[in-house]
Amino acid sequence: MRTTHSHQLKNSETFKQNLLLWSQQFDDIVWLDSNNHKNQYSNYDAVLAVDAFTTIRTDYFDAFERLKEYQTLTNDWIFGYLTYDLKNTTEHLKSENYDGLGFPDLYFFQPKKLFLIKDNQVEIKYLKMVDDEIEDDLLEIEKSNHLTIEKSNHPIKIKLRIHKDSYFEKATKMLGHIQRGDIYEANFCQEFYAEDSEINPFETFNKLNAISKPPFASFLKFEDKYMMSASPERYIKKNGTTIISQPIKGTAKRSNSTVEDLKLAEDLSKDPKERSENIMIVDLVRNDLSHTAIKGSVEVKELCRVHSFLQVHQMISTVQSKVEPETNAVDIIRSTFPMGSMTGVPKISAMKIIENLEETKRGLYSGSVGYFTPKGNFDFNVIIRSILYNETKKYISYSVGGAITAKSDPLKEYEECLIKAKAMRESLEG
Repeated sequence: MRTTHSHQLKNSETFKQNLLLWSQQFDDIVWLDSNNHKNQYSNYDAVLAVDAFTTIRTDYFDAFERLKEYQTLTNDWIFGYLTYDLKNTTEHLKSENYDGLGFPDLYFFQPKKLFLIKDNQVEIKYLKMVDDEIEDDLLEIEKSNHLTIEKSNHPIKIKLRIHKDSYFEKATKMLGHIQRGDIYEANFCQEFYAEDSEINPFETFNKLNAISKPPFASFLKFEDKYMMSASPERYIKKNGTTIISQPIKGTAKRSNSTVEDLKLAEDLSKDPKERSENIMIVDLVRNDLSHTAIKGSVEVKELCRVHSFLQVHQMISTVQSKVEPETNAVDIIRSTFPMGSMTGVPKISAMKIIENLEETKRGLYSGSVGYFTPKGNFDFNVIIRSILYNETKKYISYSVGGAITAKSDPLKEYEECLIKAKAMRESLEG
């Protein structure tokens, strides 16, 4: 049983910063921050889970079965990640591309300490608490702003795994697959990386988050492995018997000129290529959700709506379904994973072609970070706009991608990748 304590906050932004800084002492951290983006689907402004009581880590083999067993047995809050390569357990697929990071395919932990922040209130839930532990921790958190975080002054030299000419060649091959009818659309990604490099993950995350302030920001630490994410995208959420998925397809840059910025957003909303990209993925998500949905309950709540973030405009759709109360939470994720926005249509063909044309194992990039509650609800983001770091290997990686469709121009797709990569590059180089 968890001991629960509620605490009124004088200033939730200050508390959030202090809390994240205080958390750095632990080996297991999941931090989720909505950056004050309020919408009808959000539960909390921010969540922190630290200090593993129990854990599960596994490769892709039987991964969802093992997660299902772990989630059922703990019957508690669990936090963690699903890598893209779990596709290999749901389909006859493989991941044989280069992997410089070495993250396990799946990792979840049951935290000893949990903080749920909403509207200047923090709900603190501790497992196996000792006397006055919450009060002592709150004092430490308050004082943590006096801690000094070592700045990383090492210059980072970022390299490209796929160079421009090679990108054009591969994008053209992808278009060939589309013209032959093998696929209609596929998400093609490329990696930017730095070897023999060191960063301060906390400082890097703060820089990245300040540049983008997205609704699904997350910081993950698991021993010597880190993820700093400025994700704008929710993958899937379960609340009771309601499931929602919110795929993003369609990106446009922002402008400092208000008139031009409004025009860029309007142009995106009417762009036939971007709309067709989005609608194809909406159809795929509808199909994925139908595997566990009550017949006739899948509906599109919002189609191709443009949302504006600090760096880019994005086209987002919302698809909803209803499930029977006894439907297992992990089965819902298994039947929709990996998310449509990061794969393509048809999904399995797209994933095979992606594996052949990309140069890097995706791992946590285009996977997901999130949590399950004791009631079997869950919320997971899509890991994009993210920096991954293996401290022991001194390897830093961030990947970006875009949807290739029949109307794609490889040069424009390449330029879109560079727009998406800008925030990560600035966070590492700035």
